[in-house]
Amino acid sequence: MRRFAMKALFTVLSLNRAERTRIDWDRTVIAASTAVTLGLVTLYIFGKWTGRW
Repeated sequence: MRRFAMKALFTVLSLNRAERTRIDWDRTVIAASTAVTLGLVTLYIFGKWTGRW
């Protein structure tokens, strides 16, 4: 019974690591797209404010 419990524990821990890696990639993509969006909005506002567009 102890071996089964240890195998189950290690399986759960390894699955959690895989999910964390995936979540980190998701967060990286979300942060990058948010930064690009904010940059584009800033450029648009700057262009309107200076009268170039």
